[in-house]
Order: sequence, then structure tokens, then C-alpha cells
Amino acid sequence: MNYSFIDFLTLVGSLGLFLFGMKMMSEALQRVAGSRMRNILSAMTSNRFLAVFTGFLVTVIIQSSSATTVMVVSFVNAGLISLVQSIGVIMGANIGTTITGWIISLLGFKVSISAYALPLIGVSLPLIFSKNTKRRTWGEFIVGFALLFMGLEALKGSVPNIKESPEILAFLQNYTDLGFGSILIFLGIGTLLTIIIQSSSATMALTFVMCNQGWIPFELAAAMIMGENIGTTVTANIAASIGNTSAKRSAFVHFMFNILGVIWMLIVFTPFVDQIDQIVTKHGGVSPSMNPAAIPIALSIFHTSFNVMNVLIFVWFIPLFKTLVEKIIPLKEDDDEEFSLQYITTGLLSTPDLSLFQARKEVQLFAKHTKKMFGFIQKLIKGGNDAKFSKLFAKIEKYERISDEVEVEIANYLSMVNQSKLSDTGRRQARTIMKQVSDLESIADSNFNLARTIKRMRERKVKFSPEVMKKLELMFNLVEESLSIMFDNLNEESDNINFGKAMEIETEINTYRNQLKIEHLDNLKNGVYKYDTGIIFNDLFSECEKLADYVINVSEALDEIHNS
Repeated sequence: MNYSFIDFLTLVGSLGLFLFGMKMMSEALQRVAGSRMRNILSAMTSNRFLAVFTGFLVTVIIQSSSATTVMVVSFVNAGLISLVQSIGVIMGANIGTTITGWIISLLGFKVSISAYALPLIGVSLPLIFSKNTKRRTWGEFIVGFALLFMGLEALKGSVPNIKESPEILAFLQNYTDLGFGSILIFLGIGTLLTIIIQSSSATMALTFVMCNQGWIPFELAAAMIMGENIGTTVTANIAASIGNTSAKRSAFVHFMFNILGVIWMLIVFTPFVDQIDQIVTKHGGVSPSMNPAAIPIALSIFHTSFNVMNVLIFVWFIPLFKTLVEKIIPLKEDDDEEFSLQYITTGLLSTPDLSLFQARKEVQLFAKHTKKMFGFIQKLIKGGNDAKFSKLFAKIEKYERISDEVEVEIANYLSMVNQSKLSDTGRRQARTIMKQVSDLESIADSNFNLARTIKRMRERKVKFSPEVMKKLELMFNLVEESLSIMFDNLNEESDNINFGKAMEIETEINTYRNQLKIEHLDNLKNGVYKYDTGIIFNDLFSECEKLADYVINVSEALDEIHNS
């Protein structure tokens, strides 16, 4: 046997180079078109067919179905798109990912792109060192593209030659003539490889190379391709594991959709593969069953037709998928109400005034969740075991991240409303809502700052005395009252806004903050508590006062529009 351990490491390194090139190219494209992709995903999902096309388009552009599905899961987690919308996008992503196979089969096995790889890197060198971010990103894309095909070429050269070392494949030969059992085995191999490598594109390239070298016949390679469809769902499910129930449902639909597709394909597998063989030979090609060199094109046809047919069959059952996944992954009794956009996901309404009304309703919902977020802070400071603390901190962190997304979505919506024929009063209202959204997002930031301070307090094992805790609780109670007044004011008609009460609480919070600051300096001077304890205490009550400033800004904006 002439195949050494060094040769095996060369094979692994070649796969690594391919993966790195794919990752670099995909990430560069996402940076170039990331915001556009985000807008496409959140806007072009009004019906199931448009959602399928959106998923296809985004995946073709960023060359990664995993990136698309993870993006979709994060948007569902943030409430920017619904579960039903996400299902269509995921189906489209399955078709989009087949383009990678065509690129590899048409270019990687027909044209020696690797011969031009180093010149391409040379061309991209000035771009990589450019101070312009966009040019630098395009340079990274070109380098990634070149490395991808260098890796593919190295992969083809590093696999063992079965003519020289037939014993290498002895274990595979034991499983290639078991009939339908062989198909199931290689289906499992494709799934396992994709789970391990975390890239269906890399596994596909490996499958193409194995076929090109004559390792496995066409039908078993097709079975591996189906396995890759299952394995690629793992990435989205990993991403959803820390998300909310809707995100978990969206990721599980991806798994369910691909599993069902593989099941029906297994039923018709042999005639379907024979049909692909006939299509290739009918158009002047060599049968993939006779010549390994013909397998890559045949596999690309199989992969594309399988995924297209899958979508054409299951796109009509999206509501059924939704119902089924809601039963499989039900809301738990202790699950919080999902933090999501509920009023402005369908675009502008018939009149600007109605659109502004929708935006105000969304602001009210936003305020409700920032208030709830502060309630989490009050629970967090009480401690509890590590698991409970970590879960609550993660929830606060998630709410803060969603707040950033919600601010952007409402702001974009208001920008569209402003472009319509608004009255002067309407424009003032739009500006007011925009300001409120910004302040509400700042409240969420302050909440997260409080959570991080409490986490730092826990990590440093800082303990407050009962007297200090009472002072802090009083400050928390005042802030909670200010948040309640703000929330009530947002939900009241303009004539019933209680701005006087809001100012009264704000003054009380400022006065109490000043009192605590004086006491804090005296306590540090007199050694009442350690410096670390004092710093954390000061950070907490100061952040509370800052949070209350954003709260009063919301009420002030309401009062301003009322008096204008």
C-alpha cells in the first residue's frame, strides 16, 4: 500500500483549503450584499412562491444554503418574518444550493480553474490592501473563489489511486452490492459527512471527487447527495437551539421537509436514477453508469431535479407543515410571549394615517417588552442557581438584540411612510414615533448594561449588605413605576397623557440618584464597603437613572406632539 498517513493529511488539508475558500467567498459576498439580503428576506416573503424565489435568490448570491437558513432562523427568532414565510424561504434555499454543484461540475471538472488561481489572487492583492471596505471585500471574494478551486484540484490529486492501492477501498466494496441496503448506507454516509464537515458544498465536492476517481458508482453517489440534504439541516437546528420556540420550529421544518423529500425519493429512487442516466445519454453525453467522468454532470442534474420536484410537491403543504410543527414543538407553559413585530410586517396600508396608526401600535408593543426586560433585571439581581441565572441573562441578551432589529424595522417603515403624502401633523407624528423608537432601544441597551453589571457582580462574588440591597430595590421600584407610567401614556389617547406624573417620578429618581452618590462617596471614605462593591453599586444606580432619562424622553415626545 503506497497511501501513507501524510497522504491522508494532505487529503484533509485539501478539504480544509476548499472549505476555507468557500467560507471566505461566502462571507465576502454576505458583507457586500448583507444588508440587501436582509431587506430581501424580510420584504419579499408576502406569499409562499415569492418566499421560495427569495430563498433561491439569496442562496445563489451568497453561495451557502446554511447561511440562508441560519439567517432565516435568526429573523424568525427576532420576529421579523413569520414561521410560514420562513418555510418558503427554506424551500427556495434548497434549490439555490444546487448551483454550487453545477459550478463544481462545469468548472471544477471541465476547466482547470486552479491554473488561474494564483493569477486571480495576484489581481485581488491590491483590492485586499485597499482602504475602501467594499473593494477589500471584493478582493476577499476573489481570493476565496481561487482558494476554493485550488482546494478542489488538490482534493482530486490527494485521494488514493484505487488502481495502485485497491485495498484502501476494500471496506467500501463490501457495501456497494447490497442492493437497496447500499443506498441506505451511502445515504447515511452523506448525512454523517455533512454533519461532521458542516458544509453540504464541501461534502458534495468530496462526493464528486470520489465518483471521478471511480470509488463509487453513480447511484450510490446520488444516495450520498440525498444524505447531504439531511445533514445540512443540522446547522440551522444548532443555531435555533438557543432561540425561541418559533426559531426552533423554523429549523425543524427544514429538517422535516428534507426528510420527507428523501423518503419519497427512496420509493422511486431506481427508476428516477435510470431516468437521469437516459437524459444524459439522450443529449449526446456518456452514461454515468459507464464512465465515472460523466457522473458530476449527472449528479448535478439529479440534485437540481430532486430539489425542484421536492419544492413543487411540498410548497402546497406549507400551512400543513406549520400545523404539524406547532404540534411537535408546542409552546411550553413557562415560555414568555414572543417578542416580535406584529403590526407592520405587511407593508404600508392604504392611507398614511393608517400606516402611522400601525407604527404607534408597534411602539406600544416595543414599550411593553422593554418594561418586561426590566422585570427580568429585578429577577436577575436576586440570584439563584447558575443555570437559572444563565438562562435569564441569555433572555435579556436576546431581547436587547431583538430591540436593535425592531428599531431598524420600524425606522425603515417610517421612512417609507414619510415618502407618502403626509400632512404636517402626520410628519410631526412620524418624527415623534421615530424618536420614541430610538429611546425605547436605548432603554433596552440600559437594561442589558444593568444585566452585564449584575453578571460581573456575580463573577466577582460581590455581595451587597441588606441595607445596600434595600436602597437598590427602592431605585428599581422607582424606575419600574416610571416605565409603567410611560407604557400607560403610550396606550392612552392624547388628551389623557399624564405627563405631570411622569415628570414627578423622573425628578424623584434624579434626587434619589444624587443622594445615593453622596452616600456612596461617604461609604467609600469610611470603609463601609469594599471598593469593588461600591463601584458595582454605583454602576447600577447610575444606569437606572440613565434608563429613566430615556423613559421620560418617550413621554416628553408624546407631550410635545399633544401641545403642537
